[in-house]
Amino acid sequence: MEAPVNEIKTASLFRNGRNQAVRIPVEFELPGKEVTIIKDGNRLIIEPSTTTKDEPSSWAEFFDSLDPVDVDFPNVDEGLLPLDDIEL
Repeated sequence: MEAPVNEIKTASLFRNGRNQAVRIPVEFELPGKEVTIIKDGNRLIIEPSTTTKDEPSSWAEFFDSLDPVDVDFPNVDEGLLPLDDIEL
């Protein structure tokens, strides 16, 4: 169910262990299992998370997720490629 823009509801706060949690009304339900929280002065902005478990959260995680490349690259020391000196 999607709430109309600018609809205002009251939500309850409660403790979950050492964390404070907010009970989101069903009309404002967000997709997924994670959200991004942004602090803007005394306001908290809660948005659906843009990352999922299928998406890497860093470049290192992305490169770690790639399959190994099985390609025979030519050895440049064997003179298989024409190499020109570069003047800097």
